[in-house]
Amino acid sequence: MTADLHDQLIRGLAADLQPVRRLPPPLFRALAWLAVLTALAIGLGAFANLDAVWQRISAAPDLWLAVIGSTLTAILAAIAAFELSLPDAPRAWALLPLPAALLWVGASGFGCLRVWVAPQSHVAVMSEARDCLMFIVFLSVPLSALLLTMLRRAYPLYPGLTAAIGGLAVAAAAATLLNFFHPYDAAATDLVVHAAAVALVIAVNRAFGGRIFRVPAFEWNNVTANRVGSN
Repeated sequence: MTADLHDQLIRGLAADLQPVRRLPPPLFRALAWLAVLTALAIGLGAFANLDAVWQRISAAPDLWLAVIGSTLTAILAAIAAFELSLPDAPRAWALLPLPAALLWVGASGFGCLRVWVAPQSHVAVMSEARDCLMFIVFLSVPLSALLLTMLRRAYPLYPGLTAAIGGLAVAAAAATLLNFFHPYDAAATDLVVHAAAVALVIAVNRAFGGRIFRVPAFEWNNVTANRVGSN
């Protein structure tokens, strides 16, 4: 009886199997996503006043340190997400973008003191800060869709964690690209809005990405159970 059940299970698993194409290494897939991001940055840069952007960012150490931190966060978080997408990947990969994220948050946090340190700074009012939020959120939609689609092919063992780290990569990338069209110095109001946008992107990616990554396994279990039950 047990042997028959085992045979039925094996036949259900082996029925209609197709050759599986091996995925490229995680680093290669991360570089592919980053290449798309670089192309997007070049396209957005064509519409930006690059001289003004450079003068603003280079005028204060905290500003260019924040840009370096957000850029490195996007790169390292993308690599970590693709590494975590492998079933045998340790969860320690999620710590890879942590140092860069701390640099980003720490340098950005100095902007809370900017009004007192440099009273002549042009800080964003709430309506301008709202535009920043919309930019980060809307730009994150296509970047998230592409990243989650690429990550989904690997069927990660930790879907929520993988999606959250992917969301961090997307949010950091969008925040970095915002500098092309952000003529304001960092201040408390602006930073709170940026933090809210980043948190929203990460939360949405974790919620939807976790579900997307679980769908293939769920469907596969149903198909297998149906085949075994019908024999």
